[in-house]
Amino acid sequence: MDEQSFFKRLNSLCTSKEILYFLSSLEVMSDTMASGALQKISELEVDDNGLKNPALLENEVFRALCFQFEFESSKLSNTGLLNALQALINLRVDPQSTLMTALLSESEERLGRGQLTAEHLCALGESLLELEGPSSATLEQIVNHMQERDINSWSPREIVMVYKILEVTVREGKQWQSLLNRLNGVTLRAVSQLSPNFVSVILNSLVVLHQTRAVLLVTALCKHSVQHVPYFTDHELVNVLEAFLYFGQKMQIFTEALERHVPKSIHTMHPQTVSKVMQYCCKKMILSKPIFDAVAEGFISSADRLTTDQIAAYVIPFGTLNYLPPSASSLFRKLETVLHTRLRHFQPHTLLNLLHSCVLIQRYPINFLPKIFSPYFLQKLQAQPPGLNRVVMSQLTQLFLTVTLECPFYEGPKLLSKYQVKAFPTPQSSLDVHLFKRVKTGLLDLLKKRIYFASEVSTPYFYVVDIEIKLDEEGFVLPAAQLEEVHRRIALCVDGQNRFCAHSHNLLGEEAIKQRHLQLLGYEVVQIPFFEIESLQNTRKIADYLHKKIFPCTYGLSN
Repeated sequence: MDEQSFFKRLNSLCTSKEILYFLSSLEVMSDTMASGALQKISELEVDDNGLKNPALLENEVFRALCFQFEFESSKLSNTGLLNALQALINLRVDPQSTLMTALLSESEERLGRGQLTAEHLCALGESLLELEGPSSATLEQIVNHMQERDINSWSPREIVMVYKILEVTVREGKQWQSLLNRLNGVTLRAVSQLSPNFVSVILNSLVVLHQTRAVLLVTALCKHSVQHVPYFTDHELVNVLEAFLYFGQKMQIFTEALERHVPKSIHTMHPQTVSKVMQYCCKKMILSKPIFDAVAEGFISSADRLTTDQIAAYVIPFGTLNYLPPSASSLFRKLETVLHTRLRHFQPHTLLNLLHSCVLIQRYPINFLPKIFSPYFLQKLQAQPPGLNRVVMSQLTQLFLTVTLECPFYEGPKLLSKYQVKAFPTPQSSLDVHLFKRVKTGLLDLLKKRIYFASEVSTPYFYVVDIEIKLDEEGFVLPAAQLEEVHRRIALCVDGQNRFCAHSHNLLGEEAIKQRHLQLLGYEVVQIPFFEIESLQNTRKIADYLHKKIFPCTYGLSN
């Protein structure tokens, strides 16, 4: 039978039993045909859990095939040899067997003699990675041979294989940046031909290889990944999201692709993939209601099957981005149930992050705060990295301040003063210097003298007020330094874009809780958001805007 007819027949068969029966009916076949049959058997018989039917390895026809490959290894074509090696690795044949030793030895001899094409070098590299892992000394030899070939003629599969090999050899301390630069350039021209799997593998390799200078390639791969979002496996999508995070990529079209994909797939996606999607949204400050609503529903139905880290990854972004989904009551009822049954399984810092995120959106974990404020739990926090650093102590302080201001009925343990910070650090909500300067200039025009307002004022309550204005009992503005006869305090919150979710007018959780607490502490909070002031073109217009915003009844002012 000629090879074309053989492979046509082989591809029509659906079980290894049919294939072996078909092979037994042939008197003669080439090594390419025999190795092709082994590959087809490996595709049918191997899944994520390994070999489905180990008895296959004892089948008479299968053993006869292996016998032929072992004792005629020197006569095999390169394709036959390397396809057989790959198939037998997939079929979990013992790596120490005489069969595998013979095939590996023959492959390495041909490598040393320079007899392998780029395609064959890639096939051998794949086999060695699977069989021996990064410790294989032959991988470096393969890379050296690949460098001598015409890199411009490599197929996508060959490109991907070289990235994989470089990934592990660089981990072993080898340096291949000149080859990587050439490879990155060739890959850039081939991006449009890459499958979902290849896009994912290459992006992952670029992360591992720290290719932060390959900006054009990374951007092209990220753009190309948009069309593949519905077709990525869970593992592939995680790789792509990690690359977006590592390289600082953020594309609206990618977010829109996720918004179409996640709601449809939420009940079949692996929890780790959902966690990575939420981490991506949280880090990029992307409040995507379709994604968050779907994840809330997914949490309600599957929380009992999630790990403690996954529970935190699902829920924390709701607090960070200050969003309550339509199913919020069911979501937090489910969270409370899970916490009651599995509280002791949470790592201390994970639990603190989770409960802190809840109070940002006015969900108060009253039943769990006695544990958080207990000396034993605080010692555990201190013992585990990052310990009781300023961020952790700020979270504890804000939890304590929340129950003091918003839950007066709480009668559990208090947070000792030695665990409290004097002022909250606000890296996400730091001042927009340009906006702040414009507001101060407008205020000066409005109030005429700089003494009538103070900026970046520390309060006794841990928060820093952007701008504070004091009024007396009749509503007249007092000098900022005056301490007596202060009847009202106005806190101006100068909210630049970095205090809002991306492309949104939705305040971040940290800023929302600050403004809520300032009100409860007696301040009149006036929000000055960037989107209200950015179109005002001169100081006079800004002053008019501030007049209407701060003093709608023209308290104590004359034109």
